[in-house]
Amino acid sequence: MRKDIHPKEYRQVVFKDISNDHMFMTRSTVATRETIVWEDGKEYPLVKLEISNTSHPFYTGKIKLVDTAGRVDKFRQKFEKTQQMKNKAK
Repeated sequence: MRKDIHPKEYRQVVFKDISNDHMFMTRSTVATRETIVWEDGKEYPLVKLEISNTSHPFYTGKIKLVDTAGRVDKFRQKFEKTQQMKNKAK
């Protein structure tokens, strides 16, 4: 195995699912600017997630549309424009 390829700065980090406020702590090297006070009273770095195992449709069995970036709306606008162009061409 190659030496010195793995990060050494592992630390406790809290991950928070913003869709249902579920939080869990694990070790990570991810960089973050936000912090949160955990159940033990100590402050830890915070990483916000859009989906975790508690909100993912595969694990919950519920279909849920997650559109935080507005992708669906952008697609619909593009589709409407192409339909309008086709109608004008006729």
